[in-house]
Amino acid sequence: MSVYVKICGLSTGGTVDAAVEAGADAVGFVFAPGSPRTVDAALARSLATPPGVARVGVVRGQPIDEVLAFAEEAALTTVQFHGGEPESDLQRAAAAGYDVIRAVSIDELEAAASAPSHRLLIDAVEPGAGHTFDARRLNPLALPADWLLAGGLTPDNVARLLRSSGAAGADVSSGVESSRGVKDVALIRAFVAAAREAPVGA
Repeated sequence: MSVYVKICGLSTGGTVDAAVEAGADAVGFVFAPGSPRTVDAALARSLATPPGVARVGVVRGQPIDEVLAFAEEAALTTVQFHGGEPESDLQRAAAAGYDVIRAVSIDELEAAASAPSHRLLIDAVEPGAGHTFDARRLNPLALPADWLLAGGLTPDNVARLLRSSGAAGADVSSGVESSRGVKDVALIRAFVAAAREAPVGA
């Protein structure tokens, strides 16, 4: 089994196509307000992907009814919660047929890892800022086997950080941008190729 790779914050057909063609397992669309990467559901739906590529919507503190409406309109397969939402919101998304990712910062990890009812993504303290965190703060024995690493990943460091952390996958956004919010096709391709160099759970 290879490393799971998600390219997040996409907003154009060219970058979605590049991620898919490079072999990414998932593409991510940001619905949370206030990000330079935010898109609406209609645009996300228009960015077609082939079967087998997960379509992930990133939300932060939005009402669950609004989230589920976004998810349906955008033809998502997965909802990624980033705002400390209550477990009931995640359960509602799962009951509606979506895969669910619970994203937490390294500072919030202890509480989330103690009862990982959904796939866990561990990010830096300031998501989207391009900062890494010290993998020595992780306790691999307390983490689910399929957890994902995020925060400051780039084509140059992803293989090393996957190996040192033991993560099963990588989620990148700012690390494949030429400027804030602007994805770079060459960096997307390089990132996926580099991530594949790291064995799962290494």
